[in-house]
Amino acid sequence: MMSSDTILVLGGSGKTGRRVAERLVAKGRQVRLASRSTVPAFDWTDLSGWATALDGIDAVYVSYQPDLAVPGSVDAIGTFSALAVKKGVRHLVLLSGRGEDEALAAEEAVRASGIGYTIIRASWFFQNFSETFMADGIRAGELVLPVGGVREPFIDAEDIADIAVAALMEQGHAGKTYEVTGPRLMTFAEAVAEIGRHTGRDIRYTTVPMSDYVAMLEQAQIPADYIWLVQYLFTTVLDGRNESLTDGVDQALGRQPRDFSDFAGRTAATGVWEDVK
Repeated sequence: MMSSDTILVLGGSGKTGRRVAERLVAKGRQVRLASRSTVPAFDWTDLSGWATALDGIDAVYVSYQPDLAVPGSVDAIGTFSALAVKKGVRHLVLLSGRGEDEALAAEEAVRASGIGYTIIRASWFFQNFSETFMADGIRAGELVLPVGGVREPFIDAEDIADIAVAALMEQGHAGKTYEVTGPRLMTFAEAVAEIGRHTGRDIRYTTVPMSDYVAMLEQAQIPADYIWLVQYLFTTVLDGRNESLTDGVDQALGRQPRDFSDFAGRTAATGVWEDVK
């Protein structure tokens, strides 16, 4: 890719998109961010802004919001990929979800479009503990979730961003699907305990039935579509299907993935988990 080429980053304010954009800019690449808050706006539910977002674009990083599990995502990814081909886009990097049937269908939609692609099929992020609603519970001293002893191979969003940037800028990643995990399996309770050690705080982890959790979300006036997504992720994806490790990070980058303890240490140092009381 020539340095004059422009890379479109969808979801540029999200956990991975933000990191991808920062890395590309640091490497001297021209980056265009597109979301519902940019001008022109990009909305997955409104095709009107898609063509403009793709004008003059050579490659795209695609992080679908809010998740590839939601109804309509597969059709949207297929339509977007086909339009990208027509607009002359050379390569598309799709962030996919490990253990999600809808995400697999979205991957197939990308492949069927004929565009050059790299797929990053990721497990749950470390940053779900620091950059989502879960951080509120940790700050309050108790994280309450509807998941018990299932083990998840949490991965660092920094690793995902490194892979995405490599796929956008370097040869050798075209047509590849990297299924990526962290280096070890952890329960949510173990992850919270590790955060507690790095913060020097006593942070509890409490498991509740899904019905009780949904009631909590409803009481907090969380939108119904978000509650549906949470139910899906905490029941379907976290049913043990992802209790295995992969070498996807090593395949893509030639190194081991970052460990949760490294994430917990550097994140604790920022003060994001400090007691709110």
